[in-house]
Amino acid sequence: MSKLQEQSYRNHKMFSPLYHFGVALVAPIVWIASIVYLIMERFSFASILLFGLSVSVMLLTVLVRLFATKLQDRIIRQEENFRHFVLTNKPLDARLSLNQIIALRFAEDDAFPALCLKAAETGMQPDEIKKSITHWRADQLRV
Repeated sequence: MSKLQEQSYRNHKMFSPLYHFGVALVAPIVWIASIVYLIMERFSFASILLFGLSVSVMLLTVLVRLFATKLQDRIIRQEENFRHFVLTNKPLDARLSLNQIIALRFAEDDAFPALCLKAAETGMQPDEIKKSITHWRADQLRV
């Protein structure tokens, strides 16, 4: 198994080529083609059926991504709350938004509690939080 690349602010975003450059690219093309076919065939049974299937594929493409990221966000919130509790014996500050918590997950344990406090008190934006992290804690299991 090859060694994973060290993560940083510059390279932390993850793409799944099969989803991002396959399904998410092909689904809208099929949907548009089905609309053209629907019009050209003057709403024949086959064209309506193809259009319905293409709409279903489009909806599934969007929902698969939304459901996966929403679940991941919930898991991250719980993991980071637990990590904060283990490190400080206190839960995360309620003033932290989900997006801030998601950004804070990249901070190593040594800097995590202080950065959580700073983010809650100053209202740091997620991008600011990520840029302020000096020692990056990699998250290779993102969806």
